[in-house]
Amino acid sequence: MANIPINLLDSYHLLASVEEVTHVPQFFKVRYFPTGAEDIFAADKVLVEFKNGDEEMAPFVSRRVKDIPVERGGYEVHELQPAYIGLSRTLTADQLTQRGFGEAILPNSSEAERAARLIHNDFVDLDKRIRRREEWMSVQTILNNGLDMQEYIDAKTKGELLHIRYYGDNSEHKYTVAKKWDSADGHMYGDIRAMAKSLTSRGLKASDLVVGSTVADFLLDDPKIRELLDKNSGVAVGGLNPTIEADGVSVLGSLNFGGHKLTIICVEETYKGENGVRIPYYPANSVTVTAPGCGCTKYAQITQMDHGSENYTTYAKARVPKLIVDYDHDERKLRLGSRPLTVPRNYCPYVTADNVVG
Repeated sequence: MANIPINLLDSYHLLASVEEVTHVPQFFKVRYFPTGAEDIFAADKVLVEFKNGDEEMAPFVSRRVKDIPVERGGYEVHELQPAYIGLSRTLTADQLTQRGFGEAILPNSSEAERAARLIHNDFVDLDKRIRRREEWMSVQTILNNGLDMQEYIDAKTKGELLHIRYYGDNSEHKYTVAKKWDSADGHMYGDIRAMAKSLTSRGLKASDLVVGSTVADFLLDDPKIRELLDKNSGVAVGGLNPTIEADGVSVLGSLNFGGHKLTIICVEETYKGENGVRIPYYPANSVTVTAPGCGCTKYAQITQMDHGSENYTTYAKARVPKLIVDYDHDERKLRLGSRPLTVPRNYCPYVTADNVVG
């Protein structure tokens, strides 16, 4: 039987390697902006469809009439071009002789084996950075009903600022509390009820109450909530029993706000900013009412010239790797690209109130 050599560094094998990478948790992206097969486009632009909720009732009809035509619900279709995310890491000849993190002091591995291990580790590191950006995009879409994406020409030089706002300058995704909840005349219960109703009145789901860390502390210590949870009152409004959902995410419990039973989720995820300071993805003093699957993450194709080829190849994937070889300097550069865009599925399927405490 012929021994057919396999090039583990061509783009197709690199794609397979990317799909085997163990992913870091993404709460907002997975719960609120998941990706289905229909969300990956073999095109430079993605279709973004917005549909309004439907709360109309079926009419009674005379038997002589038989039926009454119903118009299809209105929706909008737009073409948007996602920004490009591209990260790379260089592998030099001298790095093959250096001891890697966690590796035995006297490793018994060849240069090819060490190169393969380093490339896999690079995939993991680069993918984590892209996933953090996707998580940031998911939160920004909920908070601002859009995205401001700063492009970079190199590691420090800023390029074009891409500005996306869904539904123009509409502000129905924001709610302003009349009084802060930790004040004497704050009305937390009524505000959350109004936020949930603003969604359900338009035929949209309201099942999650996402809160920042400061709001979570307030809810757990608020005497008014303790009164609501008093089992002797005879009124069942829910319960608080904090559990860890993922790193930086905990479920506090559920409460009934005027007929809207909401799961309360505290988010304390952070990322490292440009100055090295850790920044929370979600503001500590904000709350959002929404539901799982309120949006989706779409991906556009990436076209590139693969190593060893003189032709361009297009990939419709969430991640697209590329190997670049510099023979003059004995270097390999691994690049990982992605073109994501987080979009709402309906007209403003979330509502956020900022600075509710403090």
